[in-house]
Amino acid sequence: MERYLTPQVNKDLKRKMVFVSGARQVGKTTLAKQVLGNEQAEGYLNWDIAEHRERILRRQLPAVPLWAFDEIHKYRSWRNYLKGLYDAKERKQQILVTGSARLDFYRFGGDSLQGRYHLLRLHPLSVAELQISTAEQMQELLQLGGFPEPFLLGSELEARRWSREFRSRLIQEDVNSLERVLDLGRLELLMLGLPDRVGSPLSINSLREDLQVSHKTVAHWLDILERLYAIFRISPFGSPKLRAVKKEQKHYHTDWALIQEPSLRFENFVACHLLKWIHFKQDAEGRDLELRYFRDVDKREVDFVVLEGRKPLQLIECKWDDAAISPGLTYLKARFKNSEAYQISAGGVKDFQSPEGIRVCNALHLLKALV
Repeated sequence: MERYLTPQVNKDLKRKMVFVSGARQVGKTTLAKQVLGNEQAEGYLNWDIAEHRERILRRQLPAVPLWAFDEIHKYRSWRNYLKGLYDAKERKQQILVTGSARLDFYRFGGDSLQGRYHLLRLHPLSVAELQISTAEQMQELLQLGGFPEPFLLGSELEARRWSREFRSRLIQEDVNSLERVLDLGRLELLMLGLPDRVGSPLSINSLREDLQVSHKTVAHWLDILERLYAIFRISPFGSPKLRAVKKEQKHYHTDWALIQEPSLRFENFVACHLLKWIHFKQDAEGRDLELRYFRDVDKREVDFVVLEGRKPLQLIECKWDDAAISPGLTYLKARFKNSEAYQISAGGVKDFQSPEGIRVCNALHLLKALV
């Protein structure tokens, strides 16, 4: 199956280096090998493989038009290395770099690569990418998660096993190779506890008390998990006129299968779909998009607000089944009449538009129009 970023990668490689980042096991290696094809297969070089690492360090690179470097960001001087290759390369030489961390963050003080690369972020499988057309297929994706391996295995048992192994490898391999963390055990405890807090404001003080570590340590650990694409956080939207909360962030997991409570898993599922679309539009088209949520001091809430140019583009409320229209969504729609407003459900069958302009429908109708 060709991944959704493959055409964009091929297009961007004609002009610059291309960096593809995303969570571990999200499909970056598969994408790189798809782009290479059989004729250039030897152009794939993985820093984690000793033989490949030696070739990289000795600069004994394959004589093919495309080099694909996987996990090279674990090499401390990776930016200087790539800068040297890019500046000395022949016109037809192409360079693809993939990594399971934020490649724009892990610089280690190396020379700037500004203007030499395009960054694309790869996300898990989604309703639109899989061309899902039925509610039953969407429920399967919701249950198994969007990472290719557990989804293609088609087993909830195997998906649970995969999620446990994923968490362990993330802590023991990725964190160890990129960050200085002395207490990996408590970091893993943090990861174990985070799924139960999805959808609610994330209190660092509460986490600090549970883990018996400092506020600074918890904040640092959350930053690490975000840089490694294990979680992502969204900030509140609003202005003083809306009396909106200002600082309380919510968090979600890239692997939504970790969330046990069905309605919260669905909310996380939708968050991942929206962020995937936003990142694609940012990376491929340069659009000024953001994902936020709304909550005010009177406890009115809307799960997601998609902003473009800091103005609400879409207002989205998630429900597990058919339900009355959320008062928070009605309130916000009345104040931003030009915004599209949706109340979507995981298993509902209602499909109508309210007099206020709110579309009530199954989530499939919205998610299949994304990416």
